[in-house]
Amino acid sequence: MINKLKKINDRFLEISDLIVKPEIISDNKTYTKLVKEYSNLQPIHEKYTKYVEVNTDYNDSIELLKEEKDPDMRSMINENIEECKQKLYSLDDEIKILLLPKDDNDEKNIIMEIRGGAGGDEASLFGAVLMRMYFRYAERHNWKVELLYLNETELGGVKEANFVIKGKGVYSKLKYESGVHRVQRVPETEGSGRIHTSTATVAVLPEHEEVDIELDEKEIRVDVYRSSGAGGQHVNKTESAIRLTHLPSGIVVECQDERSQLKNKERAFSILKSKLYDFYQMQKDEEYAKNRRNQVGSGDRSERIRTYNYPQGRLTDHRINYTVYNLLGLLDGDLDDLIDNLKIADQKAKLENVQ
Repeated sequence: MINKLKKINDRFLEISDLIVKPEIISDNKTYTKLVKEYSNLQPIHEKYTKYVEVNTDYNDSIELLKEEKDPDMRSMINENIEECKQKLYSLDDEIKILLLPKDDNDEKNIIMEIRGGAGGDEASLFGAVLMRMYFRYAERHNWKVELLYLNETELGGVKEANFVIKGKGVYSKLKYESGVHRVQRVPETEGSGRIHTSTATVAVLPEHEEVDIELDEKEIRVDVYRSSGAGGQHVNKTESAIRLTHLPSGIVVECQDERSQLKNKERAFSILKSKLYDFYQMQKDEEYAKNRRNQVGSGDRSERIRTYNYPQGRLTDHRINYTVYNLLGLLDGDLDDLIDNLKIADQKAKLENVQ
């Protein structure tokens, strides 16, 4: 690991010299690429510098201890040696995490899909709760949300919703949300006070702005219709909403956010390419496909990554045995601690595979 760190540090220092002399770089594209590489390597450089500093202190203390005779001084040196050991252990773990392969999609925007699962109207109402939760989380991070498609119920539930969230590192935060979310609560329409269990599924895809996928127009069915909401809300009198069906894969994309049919069509094709990219990636990598199917599941009540228990005010993420009794806060978008714990668990699992 030390040899690898030295090479990375040498590369960082080389780039540091280059970017302060932009006149010797041939073009802006190369310069931008170097700046990005500098930014990616900087955290490793800082940890490595600290590691070298602590390791030097540790070795110097070991040598000093060999010569020191005074008991009090020896005690102080031993304390410093133990302190250096703890720092080196900690830095070693932090550096290993930094050296883990990066997910190329982490900085991308996302396309999120929410569908009501098992539970009828109550499942759709829970879908609306989840959509609001993610909207509030995006708002807390100053991210931009674009609603693409919304199929509402008369009660204000969400049968299906597709939206884009744009911002720095969106996918790195929300990629852990894919899966079946289960809710346990007493529906407003339940007179006996009996607790119902319902589900909604969430899928998170990285948005690929430029995907090299050739689309055969003969394989795509284009339907044009009027966008509308429940109870006549948001009715558009012109046929501007677009539905694209990719016949070979069965993938369907709908977009009704824009009033312009052309803009909706352009947006729908962009999303279709992202979905097809994900679809083809699953076909190439069987393990990836298996993991994704396991994430999203079928929407059955028994499958879940997380449970939202209203009577107890409890949220439990079953993947990492994370439980908190702050349900209302989480539903209002206070998800950072949960997502940080999911990220840490993911990193630990990857470290175990590497070691």
